Amino acid sequence: MAKQDTARKVRPCPRLEGEIALPGDKSISHRAAIFNSLAKGKAEVSNFAPGRDCLATVNCLKALGVEISRKGSGNLLISGTGGDGLTEASDVLDAWNSATTMRLLSGLLSSQPFLSIVTGDASLRSRPMGRLIEPLRSMGAEIYGRGKDSFAPLVIKGGKLRGIEFLLPLPTAQIKSAILLAGLFAQGKTVLHQPVPSRDHSERLLKRMGAQLESNGNSISLSPLTSPLSPVNLCVPGDISSAAYFLVAGAIHPDARIIVRNCGTNPTRTGIIDALLAMGAKLRIEKERWEADEPLADIVVESSELRGIELGGDIIPRLIDEIPILAVAGSVAKGKTVIRGAAELRVKESDRIASVSRELSKMGVDIEELPDGMVIHGGRLLMGTDVDSHSDHRLAMSLAIAGLIAEGETTINHAGIAQVSYPTFWQDLFSLQAEVLSRSSERSEEAAKEQRSSLIDFSN
Repeated sequence: MAKQDTARKVRPCPRLEGEIALPGDKSISHRAAIFNSLAKGKAEVSNFAPGRDCLATVNCLKALGVEISRKGSGNLLISGTGGDGLTEASDVLDAWNSATTMRLLSGLLSSQPFLSIVTGDASLRSRPMGRLIEPLRSMGAEIYGRGKDSFAPLVIKGGKLRGIEFLLPLPTAQIKSAILLAGLFAQGKTVLHQPVPSRDHSERLLKRMGAQLESNGNSISLSPLTSPLSPVNLCVPGDISSAAYFLVAGAIHPDARIIVRNCGTNPTRTGIIDALLAMGAKLRIEKERWEADEPLADIVVESSELRGIELGGDIIPRLIDEIPILAVAGSVAKGKTVIRGAAELRVKESDRIASVSRELSKMGVDIEELPDGMVIHGGRLLMGTDVDSHSDHRLAMSLAIAGLIAEGETTINHAGIAQVSYPTFWQDLFSLQAEVLSRSSERSEEAAKEQRSSLIDFSN
């Protein structure tokens, strides 16, 4: 893997133009791997997300006895074990930096008749797990965590579970999906009530694979499996969270036209599009189509005159991962952009409210940190300077886009962390004629290293 402490220098360029082929959606890739591992039979998943997070899920599933191999570049062949075919891992399961891996697998492992220990890196071990442990214990799971059951590592002694009716305190797809995975093997129905609908990739895929699942407004009802899930072949749509950087880049750059191909447009994920349109972005959606019950399309964005807006309420779960790059858009927009109701950003890979505010302030942005969001007074000229990703992949890429329209040179420290979700981000950015340098200016060698890192290695 490329070193995460790699620094990148970004300079403004006269024009941004080109097409972007996105990596597969992370959320869908995690779920396609896990659910097909529980199916009876083989499935091929193409355009599987290449980053470290989804590789963590693959490695954990292999350690649990699932046969997964690579079939060409970016394609997985998964031989499902059925609901009772998983085996106890011989070692601790390592989710690395992936909260999705840890939380979804914890829901699954709570129903399995063996002991599992799940850990992660220092960042993941600091993220809240009590919100996961509480509902799983209500289902009868024996699950324990560090810090009075608040943090990983998690120890799970799987066994018989019972379905529950549960009100999710936050609109979180990870906890929702963990409970649904446990509910597949529980006795009785599992009913979940959401304060606001979160991303629904789990529901869509489970229904396609034959689960008895019904969605009604903010409520979901799942009956336990009476027969194994059916394997599903699918091509994973492009990740809209990855597209967001180029959508904002095209909108804020004074001379730009960018086409993003095959982007997932699931309505629970398109808050970034709605926000940019509300800000006045010249953005249009073309060639809408479907893949495995998921909508996708091509998106064209051009240079725009953005205006500040207020964001809060139901739209926040639909763009929670895109708030760092939306803050960059707000920095350029005329007027004030206000983001509220996003306290969940405090417990991501970094405290994204604090880190976004701190790093954009270094670039001359007038930004005010709120307990649950931020106020950005836009319209100022951004200045290139030294900034830091705080080992947060989304912040690293957001700062790169800010550097495209800043005066002078912007150095992003710990920029290699982008590989967590988007290993080829820097090459794709460079392909649009952006001027991107590694600290040593050895572009070709770094690009080759990162290209190799984007290929999933199944030798472990």
